[in-house]
Amino acid sequence: MFSGNKQKKEIKKRMLAKKTLNQMNRHIAKLEEGKKKYIERAKTAKRQGLDASYNLAISGLKATMAQQKRAQEMLLNFEIVSDMRDMSALTTEFLDGMGRLSKEMCKLTSEKQFAKVQQDFEKAMMASEKQTMNMELFLDDSQATFASQSGVASTESDAEIEALIIEKASQDDIGADNIDAELEKIRNKLNG
Repeated sequence: MFSGNKQKKEIKKRMLAKKTLNQMNRHIAKLEEGKKKYIERAKTAKRQGLDASYNLAISGLKATMAQQKRAQEMLLNFEIVSDMRDMSALTTEFLDGMGRLSKEMCKLTSEKQFAKVQQDFEKAMMASEKQTMNMELFLDDSQATFASQSGVASTESDAEIEALIIEKASQDDIGADNIDAELEKIRNKLNG
């Protein structure tokens, strides 16, 4: 809510500054028109030989030009000060932001943070080590379970089982050769 109020005030200030600039520019434009009128009046008075009117037009022209010069100086000064104000506001925002960032960095890099991270890391490593030990125990237990089950289920010796596996493997190799021969026959029929 505070930043909303601050933002509204800043917008109001900027609108007032813009209004002032517009008024100054309008006043300078009016003085330019007045200058043109005095020049026309001075030309007319000179053509008609009216010395008093000519001198009066010249005095009005000088006064208008002096006012215009002052108004232009005021406008330029106003713009410069406005730019300086913007730079000051930017500097203030920069310093505020740097202050906030510095505070956050102090919080992030505090010794407490490192101590907590170290403590959490050590806990995680202990938990990982415990989990590894539990996994090893599980694998040892499951291997023992498989070993006890395999002894109960089979009455054949290891040599008989190995001979059976070798026989099946050789039959598979023969079967693979037969398949290759059959494929070759089919290819020859398609091509021939």
